[in-house]
Amino acid sequence: MKQLAEPPAELVLASTSPRRAALLHQIEVPFRMCTPAVDETRRRGEPTDSYVRRMACSKARAVAADVPVLAADTVVLLDGRVFGKPADREDGLAMLTALSGRVHSVLTAVAIRSHAHEDACVAEARVALRGIDADEMAAYWATGEPADKAGGYGIQGIGGAFIRCLRGSYSTVVGLPLAETELLLRSAGIDTWRWRTRLPHLPKAD
Repeated sequence: MKQLAEPPAELVLASTSPRRAALLHQIEVPFRMCTPAVDETRRRGEPTDSYVRRMACSKARAVAADVPVLAADTVVLLDGRVFGKPADREDGLAMLTALSGRVHSVLTAVAIRSHAHEDACVAEARVALRGIDADEMAAYWATGEPADKAGGYGIQGIGGAFIRCLRGSYSTVVGLPLAETELLLRSAGIDTWRWRTRLPHLPKAD
């Protein structure tokens, strides 16, 4: 049986996140990964949605490539406070304490850039966590899972046991909203169905 050749990369994912890579693999768009170097400092008074959009765009612009570059940025928001990745154990436990039993927002911005095109959007999901006691928080931190997650928990892993309700897309919370990403890829002229099936190619989105 003849083995199919690996498809060439249609784009660069400006990220080292295995979770974003897994989501992009899920929709079967060939890509390669590259690490963007950007200053992630939030500007004084900068609205959260503007901040995540700027970060996603900055990451996309930080990578030089001969194909479109896709980038994303995710933050957790509660009572106007932005939660990024925990600095250490104390910070991670403080985040979980604040989020325990509460409803918070997760904002993920996605940006795509090519030589003649740049576009970005922000997706939001609302997540309700059940109450989490101190011993459970400590045990969860000890697993190592929350150390590199915005908000100090991972919905796709053990942290999924804390989720009571989700309004919005699961992929937004993980870090790459797939519906929005698909439309951005097509707006950049990428035929997202090229490697998926033998169906006729679809026109790019307006």
